[in-house]
Amino acid sequence: MRTTAQTRRQAKKLYRMCLVNGTMDEDRVRQVVRVVAQSSRRGCLPLLTRLQKLVKLDLARHTANVDSAVPLPADVRANVEAGLESAYGPGVSAVFGLNPALIGGIRIQVASDVYDGSVRAGLASLERHF
Repeated sequence: MRTTAQTRRQAKKLYRMCLVNGTMDEDRVRQVVRVVAQSSRRGCLPLLTRLQKLVKLDLARHTANVDSAVPLPADVRANVEAGLESAYGPGVSAVFGLNPALIGGIRIQVASDVYDGSVRAGLASLERHF
């Protein structure tokens, strides 16, 4: 589905309306979607699709997926969250998960940024060099 430049501009305006002090407000997103969906204007589906994409991108920028081979202690979790906040600013939420395939270490992904300090990544790097 192609979106026109006008639809992209309108979706960006709607996206900006959903921000409160630079962070996404879920209630505003719901309200904007409800108003647009209830309107009988032509082309509201491509507009809502584009708005959904912008909201997903914002959510990805503010969510850090932290995987480790074993459960992390509370102090390590706090240090990881503090480091993420200093690197990406306030409002980044960390989601901690387990991935035994990492063997050891941690892997952090925020949007398209990946920080891989796992043993598996080290072994793969070593294998590439040989």
